[in-house]
Amino acid sequence: MATLTLRDATRIRRTPLFAWYVIAVVALGATLAATHLDQVRVAATTKPAFWLMAVLAVLAGTRAFVTSGPRGGPIVICPTLCFTFAILLCWDLGPAIVAQTAAIIVVAWRLRHTKTHAALVAGEYALSFAAAYAVILIGKPDPFRHSGIGWALRDAASVAGAAAAWLVVYSLLVLTANRLKHGGPSLRQAVGGLGYQTLCKGALLLLSPVLAVAAHVNPAFVPLIFLPLYAVDRMARLSAERDRASRIDLLTDLANRNGLQSRFAELMSPRNRISPRSVALLMLDLDRFKQVNDTLGHEVGDQLLVAVARRLADSVPSDAVVARLGGDEFAIVAPDIRDAAAACELASRVTASLAEPVRLDGLQIDIAASVGIALYPDHGDDFATLMRHADIAMYEAKQHGDAATVYRPDSDHHSPHRLRLLTDFRHTLQVQEGRDITMHYQPQVAMATGEVVGVEALLRWRHPTRGTVDTQELVHAAEHTAVMHLITRRVIDDVVSQVARWSANGIQLRASLNVSSRDLYCDEIVRQLSARLVEYRVPPGQIQLEVTESALMADPNRVLNTMTRLSALGVDISLDDFGTGYSSLQHLRKLPLAEVKIDRSFVGGMSRNGDDAAIVRSTVELARSLGLRAVAEGVEDTCTWQLLADAGCDVAQGWYTARPMPADQFPAWLAERIAPPAAVMAS
Repeated sequence: MATLTLRDATRIRRTPLFAWYVIAVVALGATLAATHLDQVRVAATTKPAFWLMAVLAVLAGTRAFVTSGPRGGPIVICPTLCFTFAILLCWDLGPAIVAQTAAIIVVAWRLRHTKTHAALVAGEYALSFAAAYAVILIGKPDPFRHSGIGWALRDAASVAGAAAAWLVVYSLLVLTANRLKHGGPSLRQAVGGLGYQTLCKGALLLLSPVLAVAAHVNPAFVPLIFLPLYAVDRMARLSAERDRASRIDLLTDLANRNGLQSRFAELMSPRNRISPRSVALLMLDLDRFKQVNDTLGHEVGDQLLVAVARRLADSVPSDAVVARLGGDEFAIVAPDIRDAAAACELASRVTASLAEPVRLDGLQIDIAASVGIALYPDHGDDFATLMRHADIAMYEAKQHGDAATVYRPDSDHHSPHRLRLLTDFRHTLQVQEGRDITMHYQPQVAMATGEVVGVEALLRWRHPTRGTVDTQELVHAAEHTAVMHLITRRVIDDVVSQVARWSANGIQLRASLNVSSRDLYCDEIVRQLSARLVEYRVPPGQIQLEVTESALMADPNRVLNTMTRLSALGVDISLDDFGTGYSSLQHLRKLPLAEVKIDRSFVGGMSRNGDDAAIVRSTVELARSLGLRAVAEGVEDTCTWQLLADAGCDVAQGWYTARPMPADQFPAWLAERIAPPAAVMAS
């Protein structure tokens, strides 16, 4: 189909050379039309079929629409060319130029092109028709005068040569215009960008001989060409709609992720003559949007997203692109952002644009957002890396209640290094059968009697190249992934089986193991623990699960349901790191707990800080009043031990009594230990 290249007016660099080019092309086209007016008069007065073809060419112009080519440049699709090239074959150059110019005027009116643009395109088409006409004059095709295979092949070759000449001249003219007008891409890139247009035009040019023959044999057959053209037109429009849907968010009419990535690639392209010093990528997430959806319905939620999209588009520079990534997440790519301060200033304008409430469904809805910022090239040199870093910064802003946060590498808990760590750990579990994964056990001692009443199981992993991996680093990287379930499954299997072996050797102890919030969101941990207790014939009272307050806060209702089922098995629940989370008293009242573990940050400072000592004493008294055990972790010296004993703490663990040790060393340590523990130091 005939195509006219379009460009965004804001990016045009008009030059004197381009102006002279326009004048030259228009003048030559007008001259060609003027010198062939006799052909127009002859066709108009003696050839009724000419009027039919000319009218159909103009009508075809009314079907023109804008789409984008494979390289993202907007083009106009219009089937006029097949009629005007057929006019050239039947009635020479003048009628073809006049009919094509009339169709271009219709297209320009429908699509609101400027007069200059319409005149330039008309001139380019006139020169292209002139090149094709020259080939026709040389070949003199006349299928109705000649007969035989030889003449038929000659006529076909002549028409094909004319079509090829048209395509070559038109492509050269468009390339020249783009180079003069925009500075343009390299010749190789520009030729590649014309491929889609050339294919469309070539198909229409080769359809023209069929129309020419029909016009000579029986003009009544000519309008029938609109049936296949209509089918092709519908397919082209559907393709354009699919292409638009792949780049545009249909709800807000903003760019989507693909459109945003295309804009970033355009900024980074060597074709961008003025390369930006820096590009800012802002990731934005609306606060409390779920409440709007749940309370007022998704229709109102969609209206809110549309209102937010308009405000964001109005608040950013003209060369920036705003995109909706999905749900209530938006992103902005802004070029020429000098530094983090300039990016934060843009983020402030964006959040300020959302400060005014939106009135929907008779209600005023307050909008707030958290913004994460990543800068090219400081925080990444490709789109995917910048998106990930901006996303991390956004959640940092949301977590700390800030309006905007710039990415910091030390806040990246999902770096490639940690991803490799998880991959290696999974490999160790599944391929190497966990040979480098072991459990160490730290004794827990009753303060009143000095008796060892339990142990805490601690995971240890020796990486083949990194050596011993910090357990907190591993858990922190795995807690939001499926690897966390693998870790918990391995810990349960090892601890329950070890408790069974100790029991068989006369060592009756309670073993505590740590679980994450992810483990408490489903019933898998209940099923697995129940099965292992039965398999190894371990009494449920010998196993205890330690849960942190932060895990409880993530989804209290789901966690409470799982913990209730675990308690029903007879397994004790310990609240770990007590005092460092939120809503502690509420948890103590509602949850089926057996003990609270006082965090080492308070215990370790008892001997030096009166406030820490007061907090520990208050926690011990609170636990006693609620019938719970009070366990102090991080006990490292005699003074702290004595202070805990004076406060009435039930159990202590720490380096003062023993460091964590492998399971095979524990029986020997237990046999050699002298009570009470206050009289000895751990070796």
